[in-house]
Amino acid sequence: MADGWLVSLGEWLVASGVDEINGTYELTEAGVAFAIFAFFPVCQFYGNHATVDVFTSAMPRRPLGWLRAFWEVVLAAVIVFIALRLYEGMLRYLGNGETTLFLQFPVWWAYAASVGAATIASLTAVYCAWARLVEAATDRQILPEG
Repeated sequence: MADGWLVSLGEWLVASGVDEINGTYELTEAGVAFAIFAFFPVCQFYGNHATVDVFTSAMPRRPLGWLRAFWEVVLAAVIVFIALRLYEGMLRYLGNGETTLFLQFPVWWAYAASVGAATIASLTAVYCAWARLVEAATDRQILPEG
C-alpha cells in the first residue's frame, strides 16, 4: 500500500522535470568511506565485531583472553596500515589536483575526511589492543564486552 503513493510521487517528480541528481555516486562513495572509519572506533571499543565462535566458545577464559588480545593487536596493525595508506593516497591526490567527474570537487577532500576518521580509528585500535593485552595478563576486564 505504501509503495503506491511513493511510485506516484516518483512519477510526479519525473513528469515535473526532476531528473537524476548528478554526482550521487561520488557523494555516496566518499560518504561510505568516511562512515566506515567514523563508526569503526565505536565498534572496536565495545567489541561488537562479527565473530565466529564455533571453536572458541568452549575455550577456558585465560587462553581465550590471549587469543582475543592477539587478534586485537593484528587488527590494530591493519587499521594503522590502512590509515597510513589513506594518508599517502590523500597526498598523491592533493599533488595532482584530480577532481570528481560530475561535481568537480577535489578527490583529496574525501581522502582527508577518511584520514581523519581513520586516525581516530587507529588510536582506538591501538588502545584496545593494549587494553586486551593487559586484560589477558592480569585477568581483569578493562573494555566493555560486546
